[in-house]
Amino acid sequence: MRYITLFLSISITLVFSSPAHAQADRNRGTIKGQTIDRETEDPLGFVYLYLEELDRAITAHGDGAFTFNNIPAGEYTLSASRIGYQSVTQVITVNSNETTALTLSLRPSVLNAQAVEVIGTADHASSANLEHASKTIKGADLRQNLGTTLSSTMEEMPGISSRSMGSAPARPIIRGLGGERLLILQDGERTGDVSSQSADHAVTVDPMAAEEIEIARGPAALEYGANAIGGVINVVRNQISPTLPDHLHGTASLEGQSVNTGGVAAVNAGIPLGSSLALNFDGNLRSAQNLKTPEGSLQNSDIFSTNNSVGLSSIHPWGYAGLAGSMYLTNYGIPPDPAGGHEHGVNIEVRKYQTEGRAEITLDNPVFKSVQANLSYKNYYHRELEEDGQIGTEYGLLTTNAKVAVRHQRWGFLEQGKIGFWGEAKDYAVDGTQTPGSDAYSLASFAIEEKNIGALHLEVGARFELSRATPEEQYESSIGRIRERTFYGLATSASAIYDIGSGFFTGATFMHSFRPPSQEELYSEGPHLASYSYEVGNPDLNPERGLGKELFICYKSSSATAEVGVYHNSFNGYIYPRNTGQQSARFPSLNVYQFSGVDARFRGIEFSSQVSFWDHWALTGSMSYTHAQREIETAGWQPLPMIPPLQAHINLKYASGGFHLGGKITIADRQDRTGDFETPTSGYTVAGLFGQYRFESARLLHTISLNADNIFNTTYRNHLSRIKELMPEPARNISILYRMYF
Repeated sequence: MRYITLFLSISITLVFSSPAHAQADRNRGTIKGQTIDRETEDPLGFVYLYLEELDRAITAHGDGAFTFNNIPAGEYTLSASRIGYQSVTQVITVNSNETTALTLSLRPSVLNAQAVEVIGTADHASSANLEHASKTIKGADLRQNLGTTLSSTMEEMPGISSRSMGSAPARPIIRGLGGERLLILQDGERTGDVSSQSADHAVTVDPMAAEEIEIARGPAALEYGANAIGGVINVVRNQISPTLPDHLHGTASLEGQSVNTGGVAAVNAGIPLGSSLALNFDGNLRSAQNLKTPEGSLQNSDIFSTNNSVGLSSIHPWGYAGLAGSMYLTNYGIPPDPAGGHEHGVNIEVRKYQTEGRAEITLDNPVFKSVQANLSYKNYYHRELEEDGQIGTEYGLLTTNAKVAVRHQRWGFLEQGKIGFWGEAKDYAVDGTQTPGSDAYSLASFAIEEKNIGALHLEVGARFELSRATPEEQYESSIGRIRERTFYGLATSASAIYDIGSGFFTGATFMHSFRPPSQEELYSEGPHLASYSYEVGNPDLNPERGLGKELFICYKSSSATAEVGVYHNSFNGYIYPRNTGQQSARFPSLNVYQFSGVDARFRGIEFSSQVSFWDHWALTGSMSYTHAQREIETAGWQPLPMIPPLQAHINLKYASGGFHLGGKITIADRQDRTGDFETPTSGYTVAGLFGQYRFESARLLHTISLNADNIFNTTYRNHLSRIKELMPEPARNISILYRMYF
């Protein structure tokens, strides 16, 4: 708490010592408007409005009315989105002491992820459409695909797979890359858990609370890490509101599933308190029994969790400052080891407490737009319990993150960008193994810049990072000399996107990544029963460096979208836990997994498209394939383990008014390009049905989503599952989600 107090003291001092503060009231304007249905011209409520440059969002009233107060004079990009409607984006100008009035009309859309429609002059079209090489899940897509975990919610997107070990510990994989190469954030902050370390460790983010899920790639990813060549997944919850709501708003949800007799209840709300305070609250409770599969019940795969947070922010003409606290508690089971390491499974208990402070000062300056400061502290603890109640392994992680960033507008040749500094301190301890406790410290500076030259949009980014891992003591061990290690390196990225015209765009992204070895990769030594392994670190590991290249071409219109891209990622010193095939001398039932650094390369292709036809029908399809290899001195290039096979998704949907109904098919090819001691998997085809209905009553919006997955009860195995030899994937599942917006 003393860190938060210091953080807020510094923020307040900066605010009231700023020359801009005295001029704040005289250089602000208001945006006031209404959202309507384009076809009927009736008011359209519950529209999500986002002011990009200030990162501020509000929800329109039930009658479509909305207001943004205290907006610094300047030019902004305002986007509006709502379930069942095509998103619109408008570039607007705010003048000092004036109210900018506008009406945003949204057209009903049958497409899931309708192309953004740009309203405004042609000069702004490219910049509004071509922000980053990123994707967003929100609205109807998020409701339809909402799963038990973040990973299951995203797995129908092209290039995304799920590493799993039961129902709870699932983590996304992008283009075959996971672990430390894929950063998972919540409201732009790292999660402070150990989910990247092992397949049995759950991600401490519940998708039920998400307003949207963003996937950032290329230069935009360098704001968050030098190692994010796989990308950045950011779950947006807005625990600290940057905008003062003018009415009570939020959602209440209930969900149930048949495959695990599971249920979840959730509520979140934004509440105005007086003229300058905003309170945000959300909470959920989730419970599920063992998963059913076509071959029987998956023993010890139950889960019970709760995720709750409260945030208070003070909003003024000069900006905002706020505090938030959250709690994530979960108990879940890991199924039995098929090789006999623990024949009855392991139970894992996790608790995480987080405190976060955030402040932003908007500046009346011709160059610098705003200054933002974040500080967060996470206390994470998890223990793995064997059948008799004994603790097998315990993990403790204390993480402090801090970031200061400055946004700027036109500055010489540069059009807009962000410059900042970031720091992290981690105190890590493991009991139940010979792994020593250790501390890690990281410091980084970054810059991300954008420029539009006619139809060409350019982005560049750079991040310099210094990292140090310090064990509690230095000594000679069976894995090598345990000692302090220091690493530093520069990560860079550049992206160019060109508007060909007639709805066609093409682009390229290059990224050079830098990743120091983690504390686990350097110092691990001991059994990890829940992951069926005896883990051995390597204190002599060198940093991992990657070079990523991507080319793509896409088409966008009001009735169709299509995109195809190819990529090639090469690594020097790619770090992964190699199954040596040797049994541990201390634990003969466990194989030794040795962290190693090798040269590796990933290459692949992705395709996605959506087409609407006959007014009410839409066909959506996607395909992705990754080919990954590692170089072995004695055998040349060999397949890397745990790489997803060729897979595709096809959806056909009918939509009319607030109702839509459709079917979906997931197809995966056989994966026989396997690593050492890895089991190949057969191809499969799985079918499902889905539907959604929305209606309004008494100024409330109601949505009911129904999913029927694996309707033919097909027996199939996910190649990225660590328990695929034990049981196949879940059996037929009927799930229903009711959500009320108020």
